[in-house]
Amino acid sequence: MAINSQPVIVVGASLVGLSAALCLASQKVPTIVLEKHSGISRHPRAIGFTPRTMEIYHSFGLENDNPAPDDFVLRRAHVESITGNWLDSTNWSDTERKPKQDPQKQAPKQKEGKTEKKEYSAARGSAIPQDKLEPILASLATERGADIRRGHKVLRVDQDDSGVTAIVEHNGKEEVVRGSYLIAADGNRSTIRELLHIPRSGRGYMQTISSVLFRAPLEQWTKGYAQFSIEQPDLKAFLASYSDGRWALMFHDAIDRDETTSKAGIYQAVGRSDFPIEIITKGQWELTALVADTFQSGRVFLAGDAAHTLPPNRGGYGANTGIHDVHNLAWKLAAVLSGASSPKLLETYTAERRPVALLRHDQIFVRADYKVHLDPAMPAGEQIDDDAMEFGQIYQSDGIIGADEGLPRAMKPDEWKGQPGTHLPHFWIEKEGRRIPVLDAIDSWTLVSEAREWSDAVDLVNQTWPDKVKSLQIGQDVQMIGAGQASELLGVLPNGAVLVRPDGYIAWRMHEFPVEGEAGEILKDVVFKTSFGYS
Repeated sequence: MAINSQPVIVVGASLVGLSAALCLASQKVPTIVLEKHSGISRHPRAIGFTPRTMEIYHSFGLENDNPAPDDFVLRRAHVESITGNWLDSTNWSDTERKPKQDPQKQAPKQKEGKTEKKEYSAARGSAIPQDKLEPILASLATERGADIRRGHKVLRVDQDDSGVTAIVEHNGKEEVVRGSYLIAADGNRSTIRELLHIPRSGRGYMQTISSVLFRAPLEQWTKGYAQFSIEQPDLKAFLASYSDGRWALMFHDAIDRDETTSKAGIYQAVGRSDFPIEIITKGQWELTALVADTFQSGRVFLAGDAAHTLPPNRGGYGANTGIHDVHNLAWKLAAVLSGASSPKLLETYTAERRPVALLRHDQIFVRADYKVHLDPAMPAGEQIDDDAMEFGQIYQSDGIIGADEGLPRAMKPDEWKGQPGTHLPHFWIEKEGRRIPVLDAIDSWTLVSEAREWSDAVDLVNQTWPDKVKSLQIGQDVQMIGAGQASELLGVLPNGAVLVRPDGYIAWRMHEFPVEGEAGEILKDVVFKTSFGYS
């Protein structure tokens, strides 16, 4: 039974807030979501969810019904207009345009004998639009007990030693909602962040973008491309497909266009006007890059755009980073509320997630799309590999043992080789006759090893804290599929071990089994430090 039966309050029922609700409700944490708007935004906004995001959703039962194929390459054409002059093109992760490449030809296929791209996850990215994903998240969260209240605007937040009180306006009346903790997922202009007077730093405001969402049969002219940079003397814009007949044209200005003017801009971007257009909605938003100085103030936590406003980019650092935030936070809240961990564990949230946001902020400005906005007074460093940014950013906190500040901020998983603070390396296992990724076998604190000697140490820990740690012996409990050994991937000897957290990150490792009789006490001490948050 939970020590604190008060719910967690989530402010904001957009992508990150609903992801928080799903993560919490899936771990049986009572959750109330407060959203000031009455419904989901008509503009789909984000499209393109990364493998790590889909890996997280998979762990909570949301399957990727339309995964990107293994050889998928997102390509962007730089054109005067879609039916006019095509200038050059880039791939999703390119940092420079390739003027010599014919943008109307498909990307060259992998040459025979070339080393295949390494697999860092069983998950694949998804191009589901945000407005189609949010109802799925809301439905799953509600099925698992989350209470989503739309039309509830938070006016004030107070906190004390035992919880958080939100003063909420609903139907013209004030209501009081009491919770144990509060997650502010209320966007770039976060009311909660402003009430707490938490400052932000970073590149800051860059420009205002005007957009129009519309439906039109443009695929006949796009030659398989989904994104276009439009460049004409009197039109600078970006055109993107949502792969369902809808398109968004984003003008690099703050002009509020009516329907007639919006259609004229679309015709100009396409280069012809002999096709029907249905205007769905229009909008304006600010291109901004800012990261909050802290993600925690007492019992209140910032997540998503409230914590870090990152411009749309090819790495998908905006919405995806926010989803990863709440995944990091939810299991910690569940552990604290159940009494399985100390509230000290919650202090690792800022320590782990803020450096991720800062690095992603910097990486945006070393890529081609935003180099023009780079502030010379704020050097962003060298570009880091996309796989390293997706699966290889390291956590350093009191909840991790063996991750010092001298380590790189990100590397590929196979380069980390089981380094504490990094994502568990991906490999396939056979369990009960099924082929599954090893991450599917991690749903709690888990000691992973090839050596049976560690089982007694796990038993000793569980005598002190019942059912705290699960043992996963590769070769006994499950079988590794493929060449090599798990110990090699984890950077330990065959009788070594790694302790994996419920979120799939390595909290500690030991290269070899210690002197007889010491393993149990060593593991007890490690579990106390990492699980309870004490350094």
